Amino acid sequence: MSAERSGGVRGRITFEAARLMVEEGVDQYFTAKRIAAKRVLGRVEGRRTRYRPADLPSNGEIRDAVLVLSEHAEGSLRTRRLFALRIVALEAMRALAAFSPRLIGSVSTGHVRRGSDIDLHVFPASEEMLERHLRELGWTQERELVSIHKGGEFRDYVHYHVADVAPIELTVYEPRELRSRPRSSTDGKPIVRLSVGAVESLCEREHPEAYQRYLATGAVEGMELLHSAEEAPRPGPFDGLLDEEDDAPALPEPGEEDDPEQLYDPLPGFESIG
Repeated sequence: MSAERSGGVRGRITFEAARLMVEEGVDQYFTAKRIAAKRVLGRVEGRRTRYRPADLPSNGEIRDAVLVLSEHAEGSLRTRRLFALRIVALEAMRALAAFSPRLIGSVSTGHVRRGSDIDLHVFPASEEMLERHLRELGWTQERELVSIHKGGEFRDYVHYHVADVAPIELTVYEPRELRSRPRSSTDGKPIVRLSVGAVESLCEREHPEAYQRYLATGAVEGMELLHSAEEAPRPGPFDGLLDEEDDAPALPEPGEEDDPEQLYDPLPGFESIG
């Protein structure tokens, strides 16, 4: 994957952003792009090099490069980790069945890497019902309120971060929003939300042997990868790189002002799908 073959400056930034996410634990496309642009372009005579928006890769380009790097670095380990994450997601969804859970993001698409979490949408009649259910399950969780600017207005979204063998993030929607699908900041397309049945079918189709063993014995192939401290994202030397005011992008990136900076964005405005 040479920089020349993947497109000059844009290709070098894409590769470096993907490397940051795979090897150094950067978990947001927006952050990875900014750090990568600074590292690739550097400074000339002490001044930060300016770049054009066209030089910056899309989230989708970085996602594809992350997958290539992950497969090269991990081989079959990535597939085993993906299966374990999907089973953890499936069991969590079964426990949350009353709230019509849907799986989105890297665990559903297969674009996982070391440190990937599980993203679920839930649709409770009230947040109080969801909180009470989480307490009854004995799950350790932390509530977060995030304000997103989209379509000229701000909207608040509630997230619950659940500690499990793999981190789980629940994004809370109203029941009526189950019929609408937000668009992904990765490719602009409506996010695919997988039901419990769809995740079961996915496991049967893409992990047939491991899934049959799970159904027969309860054993989850690859679960040890989620427990292993060695599989946590590696710390990297990027802390503080974006603290200075002059480290903001020289030119605005198209759409970034509305980008909630999620790896697979569950938060944009809702566009009904006919």
